[in-house]
Amino acid sequence: MIRIGSRGSALARWQAEHIAAQLRERGYSVSIEILVTTGDRMQAPFLQVDAKGMFTREIEEALLEGRIDLAVHSLKDLPTELGKEFSLAAIPERADARDAFVSVRFNSFAGLPQCAIVGTSSLRRHAQLRGSRPDLDVRELRGNVDTRLGKLEQGQYDAIVLAAAGLDRLRQTELLRERFSSQQMCPAAGQGALAIECRADDAATKGIVAALDHTPTRFAVTLERAALAALEGGCQVPIGIHCDPAENAWRVTGVVARPDGSNILREQIEFDTGDNTMDRARQLGSTVAERLFDRGAAALLAIDVGAPSENFSA
Repeated sequence: MIRIGSRGSALARWQAEHIAAQLRERGYSVSIEILVTTGDRMQAPFLQVDAKGMFTREIEEALLEGRIDLAVHSLKDLPTELGKEFSLAAIPERADARDAFVSVRFNSFAGLPQCAIVGTSSLRRHAQLRGSRPDLDVRELRGNVDTRLGKLEQGQYDAIVLAAAGLDRLRQTELLRERFSSQQMCPAAGQGALAIECRADDAATKGIVAALDHTPTRFAVTLERAALAALEGGCQVPIGIHCDPAENAWRVTGVVARPDGSNILREQIEFDTGDNTMDRARQLGSTVAERLFDRGAAALLAIDVGAPSENFSA
């Protein structure tokens, strides 16, 4: 019996069941253990806490204690550096990495009226929304997907921005009006990808899940996470990194911004697809970070982040 650890939200359960179904198709018996994480319990705004690992810490503890054999995460929730006790054993093929514009009343982002109220839980999205439309009233939006959609339908927001992959996976796309390009809204590193984490010394489980690994996705997210690691330095600064295939090339978009969106650095680079090893992915991620530093990212990364506006705190 393979025991999968997961958070309890509808999306986390879907992700765990998705991986469980693939393992069952290969003849394995699978059970799912639901675990509550710090991020699930936390009520304080994200900017007031150390966000690293807040959605994974308790699940990793269960792995170490042998209560579960593997964990299924949203990759963007995983810290860029795993503890030596753990292994990122498989990264399945990525879903849509883009962010989604969701609204009851408005059919497009461009169609929002002046001073419209837009909800998001992400400082990265907040900065890019404000950079594109300084007139918007961008406010904090917490909770799982159902909670966020409910607040939108109750009229608390004119629009909200969510990850497209989550809406697609839960088949809750009725109010999805537009998918932002990576130039409009650069995604978070690893967005849309799942991560299967195991104990580093558990060769049997690693061997079982290895068949679920998707090499092009692993290359892309390895590059993204390497760039994020080089940029982040523990700072809670809006950072977006996205790598996708272009014709005979990898196209990488990087964004570093002030939290209020008043200064946004954007960089887009194309790399040939000749050598797609993970070492090269890490090297290219470092190159993307260096280009952003050359553009002045260090000054933005040094900013002491407070709440970007009186209405937004995450």
